[in-house]
Amino acid sequence: MKRGELVFVPSPGIGQLVPAVEVAKLLVQRDHRLSATIFIITLPFDNKITTYTDSLASSSSSIDGRVKFITLPEQKPSLEANFLTSLIEIQKPHVKKVAAQFAHSESGPEEPRLAAFVIGMFCTTMIDVANEFGVPTYVFYTSSAGALGLMLHLQTLRDVHSQDITELKDSDTELMVPSCINPVPAKVLPSVVLNRDWSMVILDQFQRFKETKGILVNTFLELEGHAVKSFANSEIPSVYPVGPILDLKGNAHVGSSDDRQGEDLICWLDDQPPASVVFLCFGSMGSFSEDQVREIACALEQCGYRFVWSLRRPPPKGKMGYPSDYTNPAAALPEGFLERMATVGRVIGWAPQVAVLAHPAVGGFVSHCGWNSILESLWYGVPVATWPLYSEQQFNAFEMVRELGLSVEIRMDYRRDVRAESESMVCADEIERGLKSLMESGNEMEMRKKVKEMKAKCRMVTMEGGSSYFYLGQLISEILDGMQ
Repeated sequence: MKRGELVFVPSPGIGQLVPAVEVAKLLVQRDHRLSATIFIITLPFDNKITTYTDSLASSSSSIDGRVKFITLPEQKPSLEANFLTSLIEIQKPHVKKVAAQFAHSESGPEEPRLAAFVIGMFCTTMIDVANEFGVPTYVFYTSSAGALGLMLHLQTLRDVHSQDITELKDSDTELMVPSCINPVPAKVLPSVVLNRDWSMVILDQFQRFKETKGILVNTFLELEGHAVKSFANSEIPSVYPVGPILDLKGNAHVGSSDDRQGEDLICWLDDQPPASVVFLCFGSMGSFSEDQVREIACALEQCGYRFVWSLRRPPPKGKMGYPSDYTNPAAALPEGFLERMATVGRVIGWAPQVAVLAHPAVGGFVSHCGWNSILESLWYGVPVATWPLYSEQQFNAFEMVRELGLSVEIRMDYRRDVRAESESMVCADEIERGLKSLMESGNEMEMRKKVKEMKAKCRMVTMEGGSSYFYLGQLISEILDGMQ
C-alpha cells in the first residue's frame, strides 16, 4: 500500500496557518494513506501562533499522529518589502532536511514517502525544494477564487502587457478581470500591488503559481461559480475549490481572552431577541484611531441597535504587532457612552468570533472582510456590512457586495495604514446608514435570503456528493497516482 507524506509550508501569520492546518487534517481524514508535516514560520510579535500550536499539541486534532508540526527557527522581522521572501528563503535548508527523510526512505511499505509540497502564497521559493525531490507542488490559496483571478490578471498585465500596476493608485480606472462579472474599480485593488516597494515582490509570487501542479482555494463552486469556471482552458494550473475550510472549534483563539468574559458575553446574548444584535469585529490586525472609534460609537448610539463591539487598541506607532485590549475602553469612547449603552450593548476586547456568529441573537456582522471571517459569516448565515482595512479585503468587499449580492456596504475602499500620519475617516452618519441597511427589513430582504441559502450550501458542499468533496477526492487521487 502506497503511503504519501505531504509537506506543508504555509505563509507566516495565524490567518494563513489555521486554514492550512484544517486542510491538512481534512486530507488525512479523507484518506488514511496520507499524512502531513506542517512547517510553522513564526515572527517575534506573533504570540498567537505559539498559543495556537500549543492548543493543537494538547488536543486530539493531530489525527492519530498523522499530522505533525515543526516550528522553524525564528527570524528578526523587518518592514522591507523583500523581508517575507528572504525569511522563507532562509528556511529552505531546514525544510529540505526533513523532506529528505521521506524522499530517501528505505523503510517498508507502511512508512510514508514524500508525495507533494503544499505551500502558502508567499512560499513559492519552496517550489525549488520540491523540484529537487521530483515531487509536485500545490499552492493553498486561503482567499477567494475571485481574488486569485484578480492577482493572476494583474501579474499578466505586468509581464505580458508591460503595465505598471502601481500607476493605478488613486485612479478611477475600472479593470475587466476574467474572474469577475463586473468591472473592478482600481480603488479596491490590494494596497500591496499599488505600493512600489511591494508590487514586484507580490506579483512575482503569483507568476510562480504557474509552475505548480495545482491551486487549492478556500472557496466552493456554489459560491464563486463564475470565478472558478474562469480558470478553465487557461494557462493556470488546475484549480481545486475545496472550501469552506474553517476552524469552527476556535483553536486559533485559545488563551486569547478571559474565558469568563466570553461566558458572560454568551449569557448576555442568550437574553437578546433572535437576529437583533449587530456584531462589530475587525480581525486579528483590526484597530482604529480614537477619532474613528468615537464615530463608530456615535453611530451605534444614534441607531439604537443592540450590539457587541470588539474594540482593540492599535500597536504603538512604528512598531509591528497585533492590536491589544484597552485597559480602560472608556478613555477611547465618548464621555458617558458605556453608561448610556449599558443595557443595549457590550464593548469587549478580543471576541470569540465563531461563538458570537453562531449565536441566534446575532443578526448582522460589521466586518473587515478577511476571507476567513466571510466564510464564517456565511457558514452561520449572518449578513455582513463591509468595512475592509488591509490586504485583499477591499476586493473581498467588492466581491461580496457587487459580484455576489451577499453583503451591504459601509465602505468598500477604506484602507487603514498604521504608518500614515492621518487616516481616512468614516463619519457616524455613513456608519449608521450601513447599519440600518444591514439590520432593517425592506430592500435588503433579498440579500438576507441569499445568505440563508448560502448557509445551507456551505454545509452540503463538503459532504459526500458535494462539489468540494468531489474536488478534494480528485486532488487526493492525483497525488497518490503521481507517486513513483
